[in-house]
Order: sequence, then C-alpha cells, then structure tokens
Amino acid sequence: MASSQKLTEYERKRLENIRRNDEMMAALKIHSKATELSASSSAKRQRVVTKSYKVSPEKKPRTQSPIVIRRSLRTRGMPPEYSDFKALDDTVEATPMAAKTFTQSNPSPRDLGPLSSRDAYRGTGSDKLLMERILGVSKKPHKEFGYEYGGDSIKGVCDRLELGSLSLNPENIARVVPGRIMNVRFLPCSNLKMIVVGNKFGDVGFWDVDSSMDKEDGIYLYHPHPGPISGISIQQQCSSKIFTSCYFGFIRLMDAEKEVFDLVYSSNDSIYSLSQRPDDIKCLYFSEGRGGFNIWDERVGKCSTQWNLHEDRINSIDFNSENSNIMATSSSDGTACIWDLRSVNVDQPKPLKEVRHNRAVQSAYFSPSGSSLATTSMDDTVGIVTGVNFDNTSMIKHNNQTGRWISSFRAIWGWDDSYVFIGNMKRGVDVISPAQKRTIFTLESPHMSAIPCRFDAHPYNVGMLAGATSGGQVYMWTLG
Repeated sequence: MASSQKLTEYERKRLENIRRNDEMMAALKIHSKATELSASSSAKRQRVVTKSYKVSPEKKPRTQSPIVIRRSLRTRGMPPEYSDFKALDDTVEATPMAAKTFTQSNPSPRDLGPLSSRDAYRGTGSDKLLMERILGVSKKPHKEFGYEYGGDSIKGVCDRLELGSLSLNPENIARVVPGRIMNVRFLPCSNLKMIVVGNKFGDVGFWDVDSSMDKEDGIYLYHPHPGPISGISIQQQCSSKIFTSCYFGFIRLMDAEKEVFDLVYSSNDSIYSLSQRPDDIKCLYFSEGRGGFNIWDERVGKCSTQWNLHEDRINSIDFNSENSNIMATSSSDGTACIWDLRSVNVDQPKPLKEVRHNRAVQSAYFSPSGSSLATTSMDDTVGIVTGVNFDNTSMIKHNNQTGRWISSFRAIWGWDDSYVFIGNMKRGVDVISPAQKRTIFTLESPHMSAIPCRFDAHPYNVGMLAGATSGGQVYMWTLG
C-alpha cells in the first residue's frame, strides 16, 4: 500500500514545477490582470445601437438572394466575348438580366399597374407622418444655392471648410433597408434632412433624420419594385414626386399627395440609370438595354426620343448645372461621354468629348459649377476632366476593386469644385483634390462597421454627406 502511494522522480518534479509556476503567476498578478483585460475588451466590443427599419410580420420583404441557375453563354444565346469584363465590372448589376429571363415573361398585375403606398409599405406603424412631412416641405419655398447660411453665403462656408471638421456621430447612423444599397439621395430641400435609398431587392427606404418618433426611428420601408433599384430622381421644384427605376424595366412615380406608386413606364429591357434635367420636370432621361438612351415625356405619355449612345449599358446620366443641354454618360463599354442634346445625330451620335478608360466606367458627374467632370472606372482610376471645352484629362489612381458583394464605387463632388468623395476598401472615405490630383484626406470613424460605397452631398447644407453601404446602413457626416 505504501509502495503504491510512493511518487516517482518524474511526478515529484512535475508537482514542484506546478508549485513554482503558481508562485510566479501570483507574484506577477497575472490572474487579476487577465480578469481586468477580459472586462475591458468586452466593454470595447459593445456595438453602438443604431436606428433600424422595422418590418411588419404580414409584409416581410424578400431578403434572400435569388437562386442563380448557372447556364452557359451558348444556351443563353450570348457570344463568348460578352463575359470577359461584364461579370467582373458589373458584379450584381449583371445578374438581373439573367433573373429577368425567368421572372419577366409573365409580369404580375402588381408590376404593371399603380400600387398604393399602403400596399407597398412594409413598416410596422403608419407612414402618414412621412407623407405629411414630404408634402409640407414641397409647399415651402426653397432657397437657391448661395443663400445666406448662418450669416454667411454657402460659397463662403465652402471656402473655409476644413475636412477634419466633418464628423460621424452614432445618432446619424441608421439601417434604412435590408441588403445592398444601390442608390442614395437627399431630399432636395433646405429645411429638412431626409435621405432616400434603394436596394437590390426593389425596396425604397426613407430616413427622416430629424424625426422624433421613438417607435419607427423616422425610417419608412416600401417595396414598389420587383428588382434592384437603378435610379432615384427627385426634382427640387417638386419634391413630393419621386421617380424610381429598377433593372426589371419599370419606372414608378411616388406621389405623396395621391399616396401611390404609379407606373409610368415599363420595358422588356433593363433600365440601368435614371435622371432629370434641373429645369425640366416633365421629362425623364434613362438608359435602357445595351447602350440605349430614352427621353420619356409626361405630356405625351411616351418616349419622345430614343438614341443608341454607347456600345454597352449606360451606368449614369448627369446634367450640367450651367447648361442643362450638356449631358454626361458613363458606360460599361469603357467610355464616359459629354453630349449636347441639341445636336445629337440620330443615326450616328457623336459626343462633344469622349473620355476613355481601360475598363467599365461606373459614373460620370459634373462638378457644382459645371466646369469639371469626375469619372470612376473599374480600371482603378478616377478621371478629372477640366478646361473650357473639357480638353484636359487627369487620371488619379484609386483602388476601385469592390468585388462581387459590394456596390461599385462612384466618386461624387462635394459642395463646390474643391473636393471629390469616394469610398475605400478600408471602411473610410477618400477625399480627392482635383487641383493636387491626389487623395489628400480620409474620413474615418470607429462607428463605421461597413464600407460606404454610394454617396450624396446635401445640395444646401455644406458638410452634410450621406454614405450608403452594402449592408443597408446609411452614414451621415455633418460639420462638427
């Protein structure tokens, strides 16, 4: 019995090592330090509680990606060269065409007719307050750019703007829609902070930033379209009427006064972009199919003009603020073009200026003064076009490889011609100086949990910038 309890030399050394290690750890207070470190790290991991949309149980939107059936180019009737850069450059934008093959053959009456806001609404409460807010704003006179801003003109504020003063506060973060945001717009009014977004599921979300409603957080979710939202257009002269388009070939008008999403246009081809001239509320300008450009006239209820401007889909349409006859388009054919609508040849359209990139061009936007153009391409460049006749082009390097699951970057201008804003892959916002032809500043915040991809600058409030992510969040920077 005594011999069985006798320890071997190895066991004695093992117990001695354990005793010595315990004494050393006690002397160094390792256990207490580990407890403090665990408590502090758990506190740091606490996420900021942000506002979010709420969905009625009876009206849940489809938040799952559709099942993609893999088919060869031959069975889809497409030439081999078609896939080389389309799949890479257009990411999610390339899939709706395939999805349309299965869903668009027999459109439902819901798709082809007017849709009441009540039927389209997906929230848990009422959207009455939203409609009243939009109608109330539309009836008030709007101030023009350059009006007095706290005792100073907007131009004066822009001249003294310090990029470091732009701040992102937790209360200015909200998850407005489920899934990837494709478009983001401020409601163009000086006395209301409201953001409108469209996502890949056909949802349109409104965020009334100034809302004091605790239940809904000022967020309203609608589902007026069957597919990804490709454009949102809001006229400053008539902010109660909001046009939206989707890849499945529909354009709807949300009329806050009538409380309806009316169908104004439908097509068998995809609609990839939508815009309006600042001085014309009666016409819609949109791209359709591979390079098609249409002008829809409300007075006749149909398209009055149809041109083939590009060899591939048109990703953006923008108008010059100084001369609304001058229009810019960007295309997946690798070009951005400037056009004069008064002199476009129907048979052989020729642009005033063509900016050529090595890959698809996702956007081309005029500066606030109309004297410059900023383009964004999948060839990892941001183009700045300047000069009296837009003769000078500078290419600024920028990583634009967002991959398949994140919306492509699109560089936008700020409140004057000084800065261009574009997202980066490190969850920040790069600020490019066209004069210095480089990135001069990066907006960063610990509150950002996703990459902001699409942006809009408030047309009246200097320093107010909205950035939208592929997770449905919207960040709003303001002057701190």
